[in-house]
Amino acid sequence: MAAMRFVPEPGLDRVDTQACHQQEVLRRAVEKVVVLGKQKGVSAEQMVELLESGLTVKELLEYLISRETCLA
Repeated sequence: MAAMRFVPEPGLDRVDTQACHQQEVLRRAVEKVVVLGKQKGVSAEQMVELLESGLTVKELLEYLISRETCLA
């Protein structure tokens, strides 16, 4: 996965800087969930489908953690 950085531009006010920081934190969290899913044999697309079908993020994480590790 290509690394993306949300670097605040000069002149951004505090709110914009905080929003950029929050986006970066969210991006890293999503990246970690995708890596966990891959380790457990669940693709990012499958996780999106599960979320769209009504699963909460907490339930998705519980589901991934409960799965046997995929050695493929």
